[in-house]
Amino acid sequence: MTRVIGLISGTSVDGIDAAFVEITETESNLQVDLLTGRTFSYPSKLKEQVLRVGGGEKLSVEALAELDDNLAAEFARAALEIQSGFPTAELIGSHGQTVFHRPPLVGDDDYSSMQRLGYSLQLGRGEVIAYLTGIPTISNFRAGDLAAGGQGAPLVSKVDAYLLADSSKYRCVQNLGGIGNVTYLPPKKENNWQEKVCGWDTGPGNILIDLAVRQITDSKKTYDENGAWAAKGTPCLDLVDQWLKQEFFTQAPPKSTGRELFGQAYLSQCWQDAAGYQLSPADWLATLTELTVASIVHSYRNFLPLMPNEVLLCGGGSHNLLIKKRLQTQLASIEVLTTDDVGLNSDYKEAIAFAVLAYWRQRQQTGNLPQVTGAKTAELLGEIHLPLS
Repeated sequence: MTRVIGLISGTSVDGIDAAFVEITETESNLQVDLLTGRTFSYPSKLKEQVLRVGGGEKLSVEALAELDDNLAAEFARAALEIQSGFPTAELIGSHGQTVFHRPPLVGDDDYSSMQRLGYSLQLGRGEVIAYLTGIPTISNFRAGDLAAGGQGAPLVSKVDAYLLADSSKYRCVQNLGGIGNVTYLPPKKENNWQEKVCGWDTGPGNILIDLAVRQITDSKKTYDENGAWAAKGTPCLDLVDQWLKQEFFTQAPPKSTGRELFGQAYLSQCWQDAAGYQLSPADWLATLTELTVASIVHSYRNFLPLMPNEVLLCGGGSHNLLIKKRLQTQLASIEVLTTDDVGLNSDYKEAIAFAVLAYWRQRQQTGNLPQVTGAKTAELLGEIHLPLS
């Protein structure tokens, strides 16, 4: 048994999700028990800076280094506080805070048929976390997959397969963070079922809704709690149909995305598109919420090998009752649940996943699924940082 802390702050920059778990592994089974989970809010000035940088604000190298250090200190604080009342952790897996993500691109000019590798930057230095906590820390998980030609995302699909695959049901695990991503899990009874696992980023999760709420309320509110505001409105389906023609939604997997595409500039363009429809604030939020739902359903119908028996929601958006209701309506006979319903905490599933990825890295086990990310090979994920002795 190994005690591991998983840490992540997602695209929505809601704060640092921390999961303290005990991992037990046999040849045929991986058992993960959640001791405790908690979300640690960023100081308001730090959060606003991260949002600005993620939105494209330029920084000097010196300012970037300071931001990197400040985020590492917050991650270290979360790791220390989550252990209160428990035995000390033996390992930390920190995803850090994404501030930039660029998927790989295949060259299309006359002299280059080489693939331009993707690039993804997560701040919150692992070596600083190890130094401040005195605990070995693994970070920079995306680099290994990117170096092998992959998207660097989604990285949690292998963990989903180990923890959430069913013996007889086809399942989709749909994360609803700032960006949505899916892992498709065939039943274990199928031959070579693990090789048939697939996944990709589906598009915006909460990000556009959150940005719109901040804009409408002058930042007095940061999200639509339970989807209650959007539920009072009527979505403009003509706009949703128009937006679904955007290139990302029609692109076949493997694919990944982030705030660089679905950020403030994208929202502003959507608002321009909506100018002639005289939408109320509730209608506007309902329309953006419907885009999240429609993009997921569109993705399933176009790219899944088979439609699933169940969809398991996780992440902050799993609390959005309107998203869940609309997904259930759109998917009809497919049951829409959360990962809580099958025994895995939906709020801290991503943090749990990075605890598992750190555990695998320490044991020299690969963490990515090439058929999901597009990497040429399965790779060890993460850089190991040891504390001072």
